[in-house]
Amino acid sequence: MSGTSIAINPYLQKLKTRDLSQPTKLTEPGTGSGFVGFVSSQRCQVFKNSAPPKPGAFQNDFTALVLRCPDHVEPDRWQQAVEDSRRFLAQWGEQAVALGWTARDLFGLHQVPDSPHPSYRRLSRYDCTGLCWLLRGREVVALTESTAAIRHPSGSITTYRRFNKPPLGPLGDSLDDFH
Repeated sequence: MSGTSIAINPYLQKLKTRDLSQPTKLTEPGTGSGFVGFVSSQRCQVFKNSAPPKPGAFQNDFTALVLRCPDHVEPDRWQQAVEDSRRFLAQWGEQAVALGWTARDLFGLHQVPDSPHPSYRRLSRYDCTGLCWLLRGREVVALTESTAAIRHPSGSITTYRRFNKPPLGPLGDSLDDFH
């Protein structure tokens, strides 16, 4: 195979060329310089973390989350979600905005029923739960317009799907089926 050339993805070739043309500078993650990662989708986008994230589209929602534990959520889960949200927004906030993620996608919770059962917990409804509530101290390692890859301490990866969450049940289980 010594005479065979291997085709390289044009986006990876650009990245490789860019990285080779710039001086190497090692920095700690989140310090504001250096290559953070790339986001893969049909429209491959490469993001460079050149400055700390500015208070942006999610700032008001994040502030509301910090100020008060939502009803029917355990305080320890709320505190973990606040810390996970802070870390996520510092690393991925600008990219999430660019990829069309919404505050509901990140911080959303199931709407409390009119008369909830005493055992009701908002976090028990995965189909309505935003990404930051599900991190539980784990790190997001990749973000696309429709998914987030979450690394577990064991090294395994779970994919959070922004769309196509498990359905509620068979046709007729939701009023949305009648639209």
